Formats: sequence, structure tokens, C-alpha cells
Amino acid sequence: MAERTGTPADLLVVGLGNPGAEFAGTRHNVGAEVIDLLAKRHGGQLKKAKERALVAEVLIGPNRVTLAFPITYMNESGQAVGPLVRRHGIDDLHRLVIVHDELDLPVGRLRVKVGGGLAGNNGLRSIKAHLKTDEFVRVRIGIGKPPSADQGADHVLRRPSKAEREELAVMCERAADAVEAILADGADAAMARFNGQP
Repeated sequence: MAERTGTPADLLVVGLGNPGAEFAGTRHNVGAEVIDLLAKRHGGQLKKAKERALVAEVLIGPNRVTLAFPITYMNESGQAVGPLVRRHGIDDLHRLVIVHDELDLPVGRLRVKVGGGLAGNNGLRSIKAHLKTDEFVRVRIGIGKPPSADQGADHVLRRPSKAEREELAVMCERAADAVEAILADGADAAMARFNGQP
């Protein structure tokens, strides 16, 4: 079990996705893209950590923020998130932000949420199982529903069209903004600011 040494993080931000070049750019990896964006914005470099994740520690203003992308594959995300929470001293789960794709939101929509249902997302299910609670903050990036329910896996693992890719890139930037707003003003303020946008 990883124990914290040193100063706890003010925020732990975890972007969900699958490791490996074959998954880069797929709808399921938008959470990982947001982690990359935040690392670039704040001068961090993601490096392999023993918690089965790529991790960067950055300063955003005066705040210590840990950025992480589990390399366990989406369905086992909790195997990385549980040890990361302990290692980085996250005792209040409102300081844990999970960024993930969301089938129940159309492309071009983003929502901030605290706790609640898992909407069939196996990454969230794994995290809940390891933390024994779902009271963490989520930044949900809409990827839209496939034409039929049995195409769900193909839909999330496929690369989007050029037009949709451009829209998702804008959403990833907005998701990074939402993470910064959660850090600066708290989840409730971020919900008020971002959830009202179309």
C-alpha cells in the first residue's frame, strides 16, 4: 500500500482511458487527453509511478495538484486510484476529480457532478469499489450515444470523425478549465459555471 510522504496534494485529478497507441485519440480516452493538457498548461511532465499510473505534480497558482492517468486499462482504474488517493493524502474526496467520457451526454456537452450514479462506466465502478464510496467529483465529457446499445464498446473505442474530433478537442480544453475552476472555487461554483452551458 502506498503511503503519503511529504505534503498532501490540494487536488488529485485523474483522467480515465486506456494505455497504448491504439487507444490514443479514441472517445474513451478524452479524460487522459485532459490530463495531458493540464500537464502542458502548468509545466508538468507525466512519468510512470508505482501506483500503475502516469503522474505529474504541478503548481496551479499556490496549489499543489497531482495529475494522473491510470495505465491499468479503464475497467481496472480503481487499482491505480485507490493507492494514488492514499499516496497524495486525499482525505476529502471533494479533492479527487475524475475526468471521463460520458455516453449520456451529447458531443459538445460537459457537466461537473459530485457523487451519484455510474451510468454504466466501468472505470467509475472500479474506482467506487476501491474507495468504497462514489462521493468524488466528476468532470463528464459528452461523447454521445451509438446508434444502438450493442454498439457501445465499438463507439467508445473508435476514433471520431474529423468534425467531432475538433468538437471534442474544444471540450477537452473546457474540461481543463473546469478542473481549474474546481480547484479555485470548489465543485459547486464549477457546476454553476459549466453546467449551464449548452
